[in-house]
Amino acid sequence: MITRPNHVPERLALLATSAVDPFLTEELLSGEQVHGGIDLAKVVEPLPEDDARWWVEPIRSLVEDAMFEFREDRTRADAWLAPRLHATLRLTRREAADKRLWNHLALAVAPDYVAWRHLSEPTAARPQRRIAAERFRGPADRQCFSRLWWAAELFRNGADYEPVEAACGNQDLIHTVLRMELIDHRPTAQALIRLLQRGQVTTGREIFGLSVAINAAGATLIYDILGQDRRRDPAHLRDWIAEAESAPPVERYELPKGPDEDPVPEESVAALTSYFAELFETAPVRGRKTAD
Repeated sequence: MITRPNHVPERLALLATSAVDPFLTEELLSGEQVHGGIDLAKVVEPLPEDDARWWVEPIRSLVEDAMFEFREDRTRADAWLAPRLHATLRLTRREAADKRLWNHLALAVAPDYVAWRHLSEPTAARPQRRIAAERFRGPADRQCFSRLWWAAELFRNGADYEPVEAACGNQDLIHTVLRMELIDHRPTAQALIRLLQRGQVTTGREIFGLSVAINAAGATLIYDILGQDRRRDPAHLRDWIAEAESAPPVERYELPKGPDEDPVPEESVAALTSYFAELFETAPVRGRKTAD
């Protein structure tokens, strides 16, 4: 397994996707050897030096703790790391939409974590272990770190990250649901988590079938009417970001707190949970037996 690069930058930067490919060597993608880091540092765009959010050390500390704590079960690291990465790297959605930031984090700061988390297991059909290149510079729902940050952003309930743990504890959920535009509707996200926590939806096939049904129903039903949300005050997010400079490191054994926003109205979550449960009864789930 590869180790951290010899040169890890002190601060995050922006790494254009066009500059990534020369560093995605066969040795890296097979989990054998990481780049040195010096050459990569020559092709990045620096971020403002007066912003404390861009220090690398808190993120390196998190990923190293995750690799140690979950060394027996790598997939469990997602549920632990997602809320803590989000609370450590306090971004606006506009900043988080910049793939260059995630390229740099994955390739310059923590390629060893990407390899540790996403190096495939050998199979009869594919005996050689490999890391998919998209884990370094792929779309938001596949890239190693952006998928966790966005899962935390979309599934947190105001300041509460507990729903994020539930979401990221189910690989099928985050693989499927992060691609849904409707997941940006907070009551919809919380209703999905409630179905998961109740055990009404558990398997990958069930989650996919329900997702298809929700998207199809959304074409004719406005979820904002059935499950209304409160208007969020952007000042809470601005204040939370501004506090990054003085914020202590996130707790390892307790969940951090997100922006001090109002939670989703309970009546909206309850209404959509009930509606989605009814949708699920007739959802196209492959392999599910139907009543005669």
